Amino acid sequence: MGQDEPDLLALAAAFEPQTEGLSRPPSVLDVVAAELARDGIAVAELRALQVEYEVISRPPGLLRRLSTKAREIAKAATPETEADWLRRALILEPRGFEAIVGAYLCESADSSCVTGVVFFNNVACLNSCLHGTIGLVKTLEHLGRITSGVHKIETPVGIIDATLSPDGTVTVANVPCYRFIENQQVEVPNYGTITGDIAWGGNWFFLIQDQGPPVHFDHLDELTGFTSAVSQALQDQQITGENNELIDHIETFGPPTVEADSQNFVLCPGKAYDRSPCGTGTSAKLSCLAASGKLAEGDTWRQASIIGTTFSGPYTRLPNSGTITPIITGSAH
Repeated sequence: MGQDEPDLLALAAAFEPQTEGLSRPPSVLDVVAAELARDGIAVAELRALQVEYEVISRPPGLLRRLSTKAREIAKAATPETEADWLRRALILEPRGFEAIVGAYLCESADSSCVTGVVFFNNVACLNSCLHGTIGLVKTLEHLGRITSGVHKIETPVGIIDATLSPDGTVTVANVPCYRFIENQQVEVPNYGTITGDIAWGGNWFFLIQDQGPPVHFDHLDELTGFTSAVSQALQDQQITGENNELIDHIETFGPPTVEADSQNFVLCPGKAYDRSPCGTGTSAKLSCLAASGKLAEGDTWRQASIIGTTFSGPYTRLPNSGTITPIITGSAH
């Protein structure tokens, strides 16, 4: 541990198991120490916890918190088991809030990758997060780990290629994506029969076109209620993605805007709405457009979020597989 790095083990051993009563806003060190004590984690079991940097990277409309070198947390810890206290410490109140997505950086099993990453939100770890990847790439640049060029990043669902351009934009070539079911109907209490497509974009999505409340920022509460009801109905009626995988994102689309071909509202796991256009959701949309013949290979789709930020990109078809590679471009700072 370097001379200027905080000794979190000593802090954790000495700190009281709460952050209430502080004369200042609690720091990440305060919260980590409190979480250690609250979960009863013995300091002796922690072999090497080093949080070197706390960086806030801001893709348009959404905060991204990254804690680097938080590794070897407890014995054989993984982000979804023993290390879940770290997710809660970084994402939940008082340090975070429900719309933040975090990135757990880890060594990749593939030496060609600059890093491995597991994204997480206010309730759990995520399969993937492309707007998180855009923020991650800009953060790695800020830390001096990468420069402009193509960089491979390993995620739980596969390796993706991220290109950092000299102008600061980031383009991500996603894992293979596809539409699983077209025109799936679900009976939703108070809304009747809702029809949508089920597609894989790195997460499982139920995509709805021109049904429910208007896709406009003025209707956030109605959109949240509608998509939450759809999500619950899908679970109650056991409508899933391939291999019975949970559909954990609901995406509803409205008409074009001045700057985009469509505007969306995306309900994420944890019931927060996506402030970005959602990279995996845009990938799922491209999969459906490709499957229906509504967007030609190489043509660019522009997707606006509920707050008006945009992603854009084409797709390429993967031969003899029925899948596509979505290519999503966005920015962060």
